[in-house]
Amino acid sequence: MSEQTPKSIISELAAAAGLQTLEKYAEVDNKKQRLFIGIPREIAFQENRVPLTPDSVETLVAQGHRIVIETKAGEGARFSDKDYSEAGAQIYYDRKQVFEADIILKVTPPTEDEMSLFKHGQILISPLHLPTLKKEIINELSKKQVTALAFEYIKDESNTYAFVRCMSEIAGSSAILIASELLADAVHGRGYLLGGLSGIPPTQVLILGAGVVGEFATRAALGLGATVKIYDNNVYKLSRLQNNIGERFYTSVINNRRLLNDIRTADVVVGAIHSENGRSPVIVTEAMVQEMKPGSVIIDVSIDQGGCIETSEVTTHDQPTFIKHDVIHYCVPNIASRVPRTASYAISNITASTLMQFNEYGGLENLIRVLPGVRHGVYIYKGHLTNQYLGQKMGLKFTDINLLITSSM
Repeated sequence: MSEQTPKSIISELAAAAGLQTLEKYAEVDNKKQRLFIGIPREIAFQENRVPLTPDSVETLVAQGHRIVIETKAGEGARFSDKDYSEAGAQIYYDRKQVFEADIILKVTPPTEDEMSLFKHGQILISPLHLPTLKKEIINELSKKQVTALAFEYIKDESNTYAFVRCMSEIAGSSAILIASELLADAVHGRGYLLGGLSGIPPTQVLILGAGVVGEFATRAALGLGATVKIYDNNVYKLSRLQNNIGERFYTSVINNRRLLNDIRTADVVVGAIHSENGRSPVIVTEAMVQEMKPGSVIIDVSIDQGGCIETSEVTTHDQPTFIKHDVIHYCVPNIASRVPRTASYAISNITASTLMQFNEYGGLENLIRVLPGVRHGVYIYKGHLTNQYLGQKMGLKFTDINLLITSSM
């Protein structure tokens, strides 16, 4: 037997322990961690938000990632091409070049016009917007074996829908400010100041849902002096909301007879029912809307999940309202786009954090396997539809993502 040197003995022990294999695996992961991110300019829904601010771009570029952004993508939020260029992003004037990136970030769902730009095996991170999503979009993404994540279904470490929460905070406060403007309209509204004055009864605001939208709408309405009533079937949420706000006010579980009585006297109804898996349930029927006072206002914040009021229909920032049964309806899905700079900062914080987790866990596949919150946001995995609600709604085959991940290990 030949005499071995200490160095050769150490090498054999390292090989036996699998240390050399681990070292090679780490090298592969490091290569995968260098992300190539593309941000196209939004063309749908009069969208003014952007998924990454220049500050977040600078942070990601400093970590070695490459970010390309279409010219004027941040214009609606008052971020210039110069701002992004100085942060380290590359500005492209050709939209097709942006879609050459491995990861596409958007703040609206992809459009049919954009389908031809996607390439095989890309990652898409964007909102889903169920009521406006078309079957053709899902089919095209599946054909190209795209992995698609929906912002509104991704959970953070605290099991909270972070994107939904920050957009809900904005939407809740905005809903009351919008309702105030519409209610004061002397032509179509009731000509009322939302709130109340000395000697004048306060306006009545009815809020459906005791989640984050409901909480911030309540804060805004109470701050203006309105009387607030909140309905939710989750008693814990009702209790938590009262504790968070720090004062007692009218709360109730959803009872149709009681709800109808309050709808008849309401000046403003805010729909804020969020569904974890699919469409928001319809709480207010068309017959109930017919009982409302002429000139009263409905703000259906749940419209991005189909709406919780039967008469709601999707509207846009160009034409945000319509009148049905003498009631003003405001049903814009991306209500946060009214304050695009604030909303962009909020979205960017979440997006940048998620992208940095790609680094920490060695790519999206590892991230999906390890973090159930991120896995919950995946609705297409390598071309396979994994969202049960979408599958049932569109008549498409869907597969549980846990099965797909297990089979690919």
